[in-house]
Amino acid sequence: MRANWTEGAAGWVANEAVYDAVFGPVTRAILDAAAPAPGLRVLDVGCGTGTLLAATDAAGAAAVGVDISATMAEAASRRVPGATVIVEDAQTADLLAAAPGTPFDRVVSRFGVMFFDDPVAAFANLRAACAPGARLVFACWRGEAENPVFTAGTRVLAARLDPPPAPEAPGEPGPMAFAESDRTAAILKAAGWDGIAVDAFDFLLDYGFDGGDGVEQRIAGVLAGRTGRLAQEQLRPALGDDAWESLVDEVRADLDAFVIDGAVRFPGAVWLVSATNPGPA
Repeated sequence: MRANWTEGAAGWVANEAVYDAVFGPVTRAILDAAAPAPGLRVLDVGCGTGTLLAATDAAGAAAVGVDISATMAEAASRRVPGATVIVEDAQTADLLAAAPGTPFDRVVSRFGVMFFDDPVAAFANLRAACAPGARLVFACWRGEAENPVFTAGTRVLAARLDPPPAPEAPGEPGPMAFAESDRTAAILKAAGWDGIAVDAFDFLLDYGFDGGDGVEQRIAGVLAGRTGRLAQEQLRPALGDDAWESLVDEVRADLDAFVIDGAVRFPGAVWLVSATNPGPA
C-alpha cells in the first residue's frame, strides 16, 4: 500500500485543485460533523495534500496530518505551514510520540482509512491517541456500482491490459473496503469506539466546477490512477504515440455518457461515519 501511494502521489498533487472541487461536498460534510474549533487538537488520517488540514487550521484548531506517502505529506506541509504533518503508517505508529502533544479531540479522514491491512487494530491504534470523548468522523465509499467514477474511462484501459486488473474482494484494503455499512460499524465496535453512526451521503462529483466540460480533468484522473499508471507503463510503449492517443480518445468517448449539461458529472455515494471514544484505550 505504501508503494501504491508513493507511485500515485504525484497525480494527486498535480490534480489537487480538481479533487478539492469535486470532493467539496464530502469535505464540508466531514467538517460540519467534526466541528473543528480553537482549543481542539485534530488528527487527519491519510491527509493527502491537506484539504481537511487547511480547513482545520483555518478554524483555529491544532491540525496534525499523517500520511504514508512522503510526497503527499510534503504537499500538505507546503499548503498548511501551521500544521504538523508526519509520514507514518497510522495503523501502527505511536501517533502521540510522532506528533507530541495532548491526546486528539477529533480524528477525521476523507477517503484515507479504507486501506488498513487490519482495520480493527488500526482504529484501536487511533483511539489510543485520543482523549476520552473524542470524536471520529470519516467518509468512505459505498459500492462501486453506486460510484461510476471508478469505472467510466478506466474500464477502457483495463480491457486492454493482459492480464486485466483483478477486482477487489469484498472487504479487501482499497477504495471499497468499507462498502458494507454493518461491517464498518462492527470494526469500529471491535476497536472500542462507541456511539457509532454510518449514514448514507449522496453528492455530485462535478468536473465542470470551473465552467469547462471537465473532460480533460477527468482523463487526467483516470491516467493518474492505478489502472491508468499501469496502462501507461505497459501499453504506451507497445502502442506508440499515435495508437496511444487513439486509446485515450476511447477513454474520452466512454466519459460521454456522464456529460450532463455540458460537463462531466458523476453521482457519488459514500458513508459518513462517526463514533466517540468512550474512554482510555
